[in-house]
Amino acid sequence: MSRAVAFLRAINVGGHTVRMEQLRQLFEAMGLTGVETYIASGNVVFDANGATARALETQIEAHLRVSLGYDVATFIRSEAELAVIASYQPFPPEQLAEAAALNIAFVSESLAGPAVEKLLALQTEIDAFHVHGREIYWLCHKKQSESTFSNAVLEKTLRLKATLRGVNTIQKLVEKFSFRESL
Repeated sequence: MSRAVAFLRAINVGGHTVRMEQLRQLFEAMGLTGVETYIASGNVVFDANGATARALETQIEAHLRVSLGYDVATFIRSEAELAVIASYQPFPPEQLAEAAALNIAFVSESLAGPAVEKLLALQTEIDAFHVHGREIYWLCHKKQSESTFSNAVLEKTLRLKATLRGVNTIQKLVEKFSFRESL
């Protein structure tokens, strides 16, 4: 893994305010290089320097827990993985065109069998879901404020930590940093 992105849960939400300069410094204090933040919602791009995603997640979570005083679930994706995620088409174009929002939930492990069934049981006329690898695509047909689905509902249903990002954020991140599918 060369460049990677850490998607952090609980950054600048729920009373947990962290300046992006401070977040960058926290990553650099772990010896990570090429650190840049992207918008103030906990997206950190850095050089992975050969470390595995799981090892980085563990290291970052431990360091942020000590430094910030609360748990920050961390989800690492390589630049190639993120390029695939940004270009993946989980729903037909006509559904996407009519939807109010498409969000991507990052989880730490691929979902299978019962977990997928539990998630799909949450579908309504407002919300549709698609699972692909370690990502869950949430298509919201109306305003998200009209939906009963949320990150908290997702975590409770699956008993897994997760963090949500809008597909536009992911696509802009891939474009800004020129991420490619294969390196």
